[in-house]
Amino acid sequence: MKWLLRRCVKCGRYTLRTNSCPYCGGPLRVPHPPRFSPEDKYIRYRYRMKREAGLL
Repeated sequence: MKWLLRRCVKCGRYTLRTNSCPYCGGPLRVPHPPRFSPEDKYIRYRYRMKREAGLL
């Protein structure tokens, strides 16, 4: 399934555009978290990044 909703990094508004924010021209990101999988082979790297960033 392709996500249609995007969120602007600068102003925080939501839009359906894919290239830039129609309000401020800022970059857009997909606001949905990645899917969870018990067989995730990259989980140790994500935990290491979070630990180094002080989030855990």
